[in-house]
Amino acid sequence: MALISEGRFVEDDWRRLADEEALPKSGKVVVSLARLADALAAGRAELALGVIVPNTTEPSTLADALPRLQLVSISFPAFADGRGFSLARLLRRAGFSGQLRASGRLLADQYAHAVGCGFDTVEIPDDIARRQDEAQWRAALHAYAKGYQRGCAGRSSILEERRKAAK
Repeated sequence: MALISEGRFVEDDWRRLADEEALPKSGKVVVSLARLADALAAGRAELALGVIVPNTTEPSTLADALPRLQLVSISFPAFADGRGFSLARLLRRAGFSGQLRASGRLLADQYAHAVGCGFDTVEIPDDIARRQDEAQWRAALHAYAKGYQRGCAGRSSILEERRKAAK
């Protein structure tokens, strides 16, 4: 899997644990949603904890865990399934300030929207990374100067700009 941050391919310093793997004493690990409660109960201070969730997860499922998580990775089973974008916005609105990661079959054309929804990183399979190189992802990030949606990317929307100009 390739990891993209700020339009660049970067090294991933998180390790995804299989459900049967023992929880390490320290480091950065990502566990499944099924294993999250046990990982939180372990209470290991030296362990940075992340969780990978399906894009169908109800945000309320994570509400109690969000303050203790450093990373939430949302699975995208197909590029045409956009439910993960909605989940990301809802988690940001709920106050999650850690790293949000989109993981799965996303395309470079979706990158600017992903960032606008609150994602920090995108993890894609190697076959997509071979077809869409770093230059394509970087270009996609800056493809649009303005958008119609108010997003987490810190830009105002086209509609907000029009309202300001009309005053």
